[in-house]
Amino acid sequence: MQTATPEQRKAPRPRADALRNRERIVTAAREMFVEHGPEVPLDEIARRAGVGNATVYRNFPDRDALVREVVCSVMDRTAAAAELALAETGDAFEALERFVHAAADERISALCPMVSSTFDKHHPDLEAARERVESQVAEVMDRARAAGQLRSDVDVGDVMIAVAQLSRPPAGTDCFRADPFVHRHLQLFLDGLRAPARSVLPGTAVTLEDLRQP
Repeated sequence: MQTATPEQRKAPRPRADALRNRERIVTAAREMFVEHGPEVPLDEIARRAGVGNATVYRNFPDRDALVREVVCSVMDRTAAAAELALAETGDAFEALERFVHAAADERISALCPMVSSTFDKHHPDLEAARERVESQVAEVMDRARAAGQLRSDVDVGDVMIAVAQLSRPPAGTDCFRADPFVHRHLQLFLDGLRAPARSVLPGTAVTLEDLRQP
């Protein structure tokens, strides 16, 4: 089976109803992966999406293809939140704050186990989505740092780890009980990023290269 390129994945589809069905499947899968984990039956996803099983398999020939599309969709939405922050002309650190809270709402931590699963983490769709997120977040942070509002001893990896860890527990662990605390704890973290720093952090800033180390 030939692997689709990022351009093919994002290419407009000729039939509006087919596009709507695909979006409904991805939305339903994202919700159920967060609630139950990546092994939720595809039949249940089809039922929530309001489509037949054949429609699911016509769009996604196997579970890996669907998981990959969900992860890419969340990364795309996270990158869009960063782009929106960059488009703002006001306070640079407040733009960073709004991005972090928006990224948490995308339930990144619930998707982490899927990114580390057996499917190809170097698939071109995933690589393109990841690069877009990373470059946008770096630019948001660089702007806040240039304004003298972001401490100098943190990097993109620090922010992404915090968002993933603080946004919710792993999927399938009654994680919705944590929702009332997510933005409260994220704001505590964000206050610690402000410059001038009140303390010296142990270790060194976490870069994206550090996160990719095996």
